[in-house]
Amino acid sequence: MTETVEKELSRRTIEDLTMEEAASELERLAREIAYHDERYHREDRPEISDADYDALKRRNDAIEARFPELVREDSPSLKVGAQPAEGFGKVTHAVPMLSLDNAFSDVDVRDFVGRVRRYLKLDPLAGSLGVTAEPKIDGLSLSLRYENGALVTAATRGDGTVGENVTANARTIGDIPHKLPGGVPGIVEVRGEVYMAHEDFQALNERMAANGGKVFANPRNAAAGSLRQLNPAVTAERPLRFFAYAWGEMSEIPRETQLDMVALLGEWGFAVNSRMIRCESVEELLAAYHGIEEERATLGYDIDGMVYKVDRLDLQARLGFVSRAPRWAIAHKFPAEKAFTIVNDIEIQVGRTGALSPVAKLEPVTVGGVVVSNATLHNEDYIKGLGANGEPIRGGKDVRIGDTVQIQRAGDVIPQIIDVDLEKRGDDAQPYEFPTVCPACGSHAVREINPKTGRPDAVRRCTGGLVCPAQAMEKLKHFVSRNAFDIEGLGDKQVEFFYSLPIDEGGIHQPGDIFTLQARDDASELKKLRNRDGWGETSASNLFAAIDARREIELNRFIFALGIRHVGEGNAKLLARHYGSWSIFSEAMEAASDIAGDAWHELNNIDGIGETVARAVVDFFAEGHNRKAVEALLNEVTPLDMERIDVDASPVAGKTLVFTGTLEHMSRDEAKAKAESMGAKVAGSVSKKTDLVIAGPGAGSKLKKAHDFGVEVIDEAAWLEMAGLR
Repeated sequence: MTETVEKELSRRTIEDLTMEEAASELERLAREIAYHDERYHREDRPEISDADYDALKRRNDAIEARFPELVREDSPSLKVGAQPAEGFGKVTHAVPMLSLDNAFSDVDVRDFVGRVRRYLKLDPLAGSLGVTAEPKIDGLSLSLRYENGALVTAATRGDGTVGENVTANARTIGDIPHKLPGGVPGIVEVRGEVYMAHEDFQALNERMAANGGKVFANPRNAAAGSLRQLNPAVTAERPLRFFAYAWGEMSEIPRETQLDMVALLGEWGFAVNSRMIRCESVEELLAAYHGIEEERATLGYDIDGMVYKVDRLDLQARLGFVSRAPRWAIAHKFPAEKAFTIVNDIEIQVGRTGALSPVAKLEPVTVGGVVVSNATLHNEDYIKGLGANGEPIRGGKDVRIGDTVQIQRAGDVIPQIIDVDLEKRGDDAQPYEFPTVCPACGSHAVREINPKTGRPDAVRRCTGGLVCPAQAMEKLKHFVSRNAFDIEGLGDKQVEFFYSLPIDEGGIHQPGDIFTLQARDDASELKKLRNRDGWGETSASNLFAAIDARREIELNRFIFALGIRHVGEGNAKLLARHYGSWSIFSEAMEAASDIAGDAWHELNNIDGIGETVARAVVDFFAEGHNRKAVEALLNEVTPLDMERIDVDASPVAGKTLVFTGTLEHMSRDEAKAKAESMGAKVAGSVSKKTDLVIAGPGAGSKLKKAHDFGVEVIDEAAWLEMAGLR
């Protein structure tokens, strides 16, 4: 089955799957989940979020529920974790370390309690069912075996049956006793979670970065990677901690409830979670869950939900297990892309266009596998609880320093504040006063009046231009970014480093300074770059070579790199393809400087370039300091000519194209680039504005939409002929 067909099948609703399609989906899910299990459990480097992983598991379970006869021997529903990694000895667990079923909503929790009551034949109206609630620590599961009070082995979960022997490493963790007090059972197997506190995680990452090492994405990865070191001395240097919350094999069970057993573990010298409580109703469970959800960022360690367990051990024994999970316990997960935290401060950042962008500095919290400490606040209206049209957002709640807020992070989008808990707002909290001067240079910061609407722009901008150090530095960062000059080894931190130096000591303050850096370094009698902290002979030479490799660059990338307001990659391509060369383009911009005449009208009539973009480009070149900076740059680099588009000769100039299905003679990127070089726009979805669809084998919903909208459809052979490629 091709990848395209698999993707189409993965989007189908389970109710619409045939038995053959369901079998194919289960095979794909088993393969994909096994792959991600390896990344998470063995390599401690997950590639997808918990939410995406849970979605795969739920789809697998739902298909198996509808087609029970198709359950595979390698089904994810029958497995726990992953096989132990090579390099560690193996330990067979006397009692398997199983996982928990998950609840994702309040309704799921009510269903769990209902199932327990029905299984035990408890009258819903007669008496309470004691259930413990405790934070679900986001770390690495560990089992500790004691014989006659002495620690003999420590093992990871592994695949639930066989784990990795990490005894030497576990002995370095301060929370793990080497010897238990007298009177404990002969065999005691304590289970819990190895984790890293937020402050320790931050300090570790700072040390790793300072020593040139790779930093960890989140505390869970740091804890897992530290525990699973082949050299125990490395583990000993890492600030690991351990919470005990369960047990495996015990020669005798000294207590009768979950709560009392965990309390006993505390008496034996283990760290146990003080947030564990016993609840008598579903309402109490949900109150505990939502309460700790808001306090999550203040705990000092990561949790990703709550765990509920029937308290009485005799009832746990009656309930038993199903598949790979106990009937008597469930994990109530937090929404993977949302979390509550606290606004510690609001800072103003000045971008390369002078925009003053407010950023909420948050109490760090892990959301979707990433530690979040900042959230965008967009503009001053957004802080006040107002949207683009002045309409209330977040129920009109403003954001203040000290507020408890709910943030949302979806994919790679910068986290946003989606709600404010007014009940937790202090009486002394004051509305945030947005600055009217630039924090970087002291120039006035104004909200321009939009000529079309007559209303102030949402964004307040610094009027300092290139005299503003924040704008100058951000423009340099943009200049060397991946889609501009893409100079390897000259990232944000390096730009900040060079910008901080005087020009005569190797500083970079304008784009042209980048390309004179080596000559100035060679001629300098002061400290050479290779002798500065963080640099050496090799790294300096590599940087100079990377700079030299960009002395010729495509015209569209050159225009984009200049950082002209409103000119992104797409508009830069339109300008480059229309004018073809730098000389023609620059002469045209000079001729259009009066905002009148043939050159101005030609610029405005480029398909996709409106008056706003045209005015921004002309204004850029009208500024003397911009022309001077560009002239200095052109002394060092050469923009390469681009083939000008002959609109009359191109059959797709000005049209919107969509590629779908599998292309057999060129990659999708090649097809897109060719279409754009012919003056077409390439879209990712079909709409009524689409002019042409090129459909290859396996085309699905996009092809159907094209037929529904009456859009012309051709195959790849016809496209190749249209593009002059055959």
